[in-house]
Amino acid sequence: MSHRVKPQVLTLEEVAAYLRLPSETIARQAAQGQIPGRKIEDAWRFLKAAIDEWLRSHDGRMLLLQQAGALADDEMLPELRKSIYELRERAEIDSSPDI
Repeated sequence: MSHRVKPQVLTLEEVAAYLRLPSETIARQAAQGQIPGRKIEDAWRFLKAAIDEWLRSHDGRMLLLQQAGALADDEMLPELRKSIYELRERAEIDSSPDI
Protein backbone atom coordinates (compact mmCIF):
# COMPACT_ATOMS: atom_id res chain seq x y z
CA MET A 1 0.00 0.00 0.00
CA SER A 2 1.54 3.31 -1.10
CA HIS A 3 1.10 6.52 0.83
CA ARG A 4 0.50 9.47 -1.46
CA VAL A 5 1.48 12.87 -0.20
CA LYS A 6 -1.48 15.19 -0.46
CA PRO A 7 -0.77 18.57 -1.99
CA GLN A 8 -0.68 21.35 0.57
CA VAL A 9 -3.63 23.72 0.06
CA LEU A 10 -3.32 27.23 1.49
CA THR A 11 -5.94 29.84 2.31
CA LEU A 12 -5.70 33.48 1.23
CA GLU A 13 -4.37 34.48 4.64
CA GLU A 14 -1.78 31.68 4.62
CA VAL A 15 -0.50 32.70 1.17
CA ALA A 16 -0.37 36.34 2.26
CA ALA A 17 1.71 35.36 5.31
CA TYR A 18 3.89 33.05 3.19
CA LEU A 19 4.60 35.80 0.62
CA ARG A 20 4.64 38.53 3.30
CA LEU A 21 2.11 40.63 1.42
CA PRO A 22 -1.29 42.05 2.34
CA SER A 23 -4.14 39.60 1.74
CA GLU A 24 -5.87 42.29 -0.37
CA THR A 25 -2.89 42.24 -2.75
CA ILE A 26 -3.01 38.45 -3.02
CA ALA A 27 -6.78 38.45 -3.65
CA ARG A 28 -6.47 41.15 -6.32
CA GLN A 29 -3.54 39.46 -8.06
CA ALA A 30 -5.27 36.06 -7.94
CA ALA A 31 -8.49 37.55 -9.36
CA GLN A 32 -6.43 39.05 -12.21
CA GLY A 33 -4.78 35.69 -12.85
CA GLN A 34 -1.33 36.91 -11.85
CA ILE A 35 -0.99 34.48 -8.93
CA PRO A 36 -2.13 30.86 -9.36
CA GLY A 37 -5.21 30.24 -7.25
CA ARG A 38 -8.81 29.12 -7.43
CA LYS A 39 -11.87 30.82 -5.97
CA ILE A 40 -14.39 28.37 -4.54
CA GLU A 41 -17.60 30.24 -3.77
CA ASP A 42 -16.30 33.14 -1.64
CA ALA A 43 -12.96 31.61 -0.59
CA TRP A 44 -9.60 31.53 -2.34
CA ARG A 45 -7.46 28.37 -2.27
CA PHE A 46 -3.89 28.00 -3.46
CA LEU A 47 -1.62 25.00 -3.99
CA LYS A 48 1.65 25.70 -2.20
CA ALA A 49 3.56 23.88 -4.96
CA ALA A 50 1.98 26.18 -7.57
CA ILE A 51 2.89 29.27 -5.52
CA ASP A 52 6.47 28.01 -5.17
CA GLU A 53 6.70 27.34 -8.92
CA TRP A 54 5.20 30.77 -9.67
CA LEU A 55 7.85 32.38 -7.47
CA ARG A 56 10.65 30.43 -9.17
CA SER A 57 9.49 31.19 -12.69
CA HIS A 58 8.23 34.72 -12.14
CA ASP A 59 10.41 37.60 -13.29
CA GLY A 60 12.15 38.92 -10.18
CA ARG A 61 11.88 42.56 -11.18
CA MET A 62 8.13 42.26 -11.78
CA LEU A 63 7.67 40.63 -8.39
CA LEU A 64 9.55 43.47 -6.70
CA LEU A 65 7.45 46.04 -8.54
CA GLN A 66 4.26 44.29 -7.44
CA GLN A 67 5.46 44.20 -3.85
CA ALA A 68 6.41 47.87 -4.05
CA GLY A 69 2.89 48.57 -5.31
CA ALA A 70 1.61 47.19 -2.03
CA LEU A 71 3.54 50.03 -0.35
CA ALA A 72 2.32 52.79 -2.67
CA ASP A 73 -0.04 54.28 -0.07
CA ASP A 74 2.56 54.18 2.72
CA GLU A 75 3.06 57.76 3.96
CA MET A 76 6.67 57.00 4.90
CA LEU A 77 7.68 55.87 1.39
CA PRO A 78 8.75 59.30 -0.02
CA GLU A 79 10.91 60.05 3.04
CA LEU A 80 12.40 56.54 2.98
CA ARG A 81 13.19 56.81 -0.73
CA LYS A 82 14.78 60.25 -0.21
CA SER A 83 17.00 58.97 2.60
CA ILE A 84 18.11 55.96 0.54
CA TYR A 85 19.23 58.19 -2.32
CA GLU A 86 20.97 60.56 0.09
CA LEU A 87 22.88 57.65 1.64
CA ARG A 88 23.93 56.53 -1.83
CA GLU A 89 24.90 60.12 -2.68
CA ARG A 90 22.82 59.94 -5.84
CA ALA A 91 20.06 62.05 -7.27
CA GLU A 92 16.67 60.39 -7.27
CA ILE A 93 16.16 61.37 -10.91
CA ASP A 94 18.93 60.87 -13.45
CA SER A 95 19.55 64.32 -14.93
CA SER A 96 22.19 63.21 -17.43
CA PRO A 97 21.25 63.81 -21.07
CA ASP A 98 20.22 60.86 -23.19
CA ILE A 99 22.89 59.69 -25.57
